[in-house]
Amino acid sequence: MSNQAVLLPETVQRSNIWRLAISQALAGANAIVIFATGAILGSMLAPSELLATLPISIFVVGMAACIWPSGWVSRHYGRKTTFMLGTLAGVLAGVVALVAVLQVSFWLFCFSTFFGGAYAAVVVSFRFAAADGVAPEKRARALSMVMAGGVAAGVFGPQLVTWTMDLWPGRTFAGTFVIQALVAAVSALILMGVQLPMPSAQEQQGGRSLGLIVRQPLFIAAVICGAASYTVMNFLMTAAPLAMHFCGFSQASSNLGIQWHVIAMYGPSFFTGRLIEKFGAVRIAAIGLALTAVSAAVGLLGIELMHFWGMLILLGLGWNFGFLGASALVLECHRPEEKTRVQSLNDFIIFGLMALGSFSSGGVLSAWGWNAVLWVSFAPVALAVFAFLVLKSKPEPKAISN
Repeated sequence: MSNQAVLLPETVQRSNIWRLAISQALAGANAIVIFATGAILGSMLAPSELLATLPISIFVVGMAACIWPSGWVSRHYGRKTTFMLGTLAGVLAGVVALVAVLQVSFWLFCFSTFFGGAYAAVVVSFRFAAADGVAPEKRARALSMVMAGGVAAGVFGPQLVTWTMDLWPGRTFAGTFVIQALVAAVSALILMGVQLPMPSAQEQQGGRSLGLIVRQPLFIAAVICGAASYTVMNFLMTAAPLAMHFCGFSQASSNLGIQWHVIAMYGPSFFTGRLIEKFGAVRIAAIGLALTAVSAAVGLLGIELMHFWGMLILLGLGWNFGFLGASALVLECHRPEEKTRVQSLNDFIIFGLMALGSFSSGGVLSAWGWNAVLWVSFAPVALAVFAFLVLKSKPEPKAISN
């Protein structure tokens, strides 16, 4: 049984990367709409202030719940089928959210964010799809270039909210959700041109058992680092807009903070791949964890606008290095025929843990305040650092043949 990956023509590789990068930008704008409006609209509609961040938590639950099914569809019917189903969920997210605002229904709004999470579950596979058909030495760069599409999302997404939040008189954010649905539809048109190999018989069978794969020290460290990077980022970004609201800052100020946060998340992706190639994924991931810890420390210095913005920017940088470094490590842990199963398992663990953090974010903020949210953030980072220290003490793992 061959475990050699099929290389795509250079022109197809470039086309795929560009299409996936543009779709990453469009999908990122959809996610930003949910993060920028979720807690604020939740506080307006929820029966209790403790439930204000529930819509964002439901978004994360949607991601975790749909990652494994989306991986199954990719393994049996190809990634493009998964992409089309994901963008359909993105359209439904906007449509259902619009109806929720018009009907003043908190629970319907939560339902809409589940669809948004389902869309995001597909979008997280874009980075791995970019590596399909690409030579091993170029995969980290392909992965990071697709993630760089998020820079446009960082610029476009928060401004989309600012420009459209009052577009529908008397119905705050209704116009935003109309545009959100249209953006997802445009993404579907772009993704239709992606050309990826259909799943082979070996890939549908799945290769080695997951039990054998997950026992690799490298895989364990990669998952813990990815989970810590994403969980802390989501934990703080979920609570930050509401904390800024409680401190008397305007929605526009909050949107601008989220904008720079997302730019910091994706901007380094233009060169993160090259840094991984030069210094190694473990070092880059470790730098990301350090930046994440520094971001929480900056937040603890005060509650002025600059403290919130500084925290969000450093948090974005830390996420980029930590998550992309961890993702590059995952590519070293599987054979081509195992990719969708292993990648789906990695993302399922990451976003399952992130869902727990997201659910607790609003409660911690409401019960103990913003500083408590920041202090809690150090625990996952410390765990990830410990995982890398354990990995370093073990023999260097052998690269898997691709």
